Amino acid sequence: MLKKLAFIALIASSLTACDKNEVGDVSLGVFTTQDIKIDLLKDPVVTGVTCHIASIEDNLSLADPSDSSIACRQTGEITPEMIKNIDKSSSGEVVFKKSKSVFFKTMKIRRIYDEKTQTLMYIAYSTKETSGSFKHSLSTVPLWGTKAYKELSSASDTNQ
Repeated sequence: MLKKLAFIALIASSLTACDKNEVGDVSLGVFTTQDIKIDLLKDPVVTGVTCHIASIEDNLSLADPSDSSIACRQTGEITPEMIKNIDKSSSGEVVFKKSKSVFFKTMKIRRIYDEKTQTLMYIAYSTKETSGSFKHSLSTVPLWGTKAYKELSSASDTNQ
């Protein structure tokens, strides 16, 4: 039984090492099997946004820790057409998923649009409660300075 679990862990770790989105791998030391993996996410709809997600992975465990961190920035053009094509509901939409466990734990990145401030919010979260808390991290990308930014007051200024 122990040999089977070790074999499954070896296969799982070799699969995660092949992740095409991985751009960084930081060892946490000689006496641990945990590493910080950094993944790249290009928003599939708002292609002018790039996010980097850092999370801990344990090469010999069947479940990775739930902690993650996210940073998103404008790295290209953001157009009104892109914003028109995104989900504008208060729960937004999932733009990235990564398995963190064979026990159905997943890290997800969800894009939510704050229309009032014209800001894209990207939240990284785990789908399983850990230590009484759902781990999450938030990053924002304002539309200010992009073609997608709308001058809300300009229409009222021309009517006066």
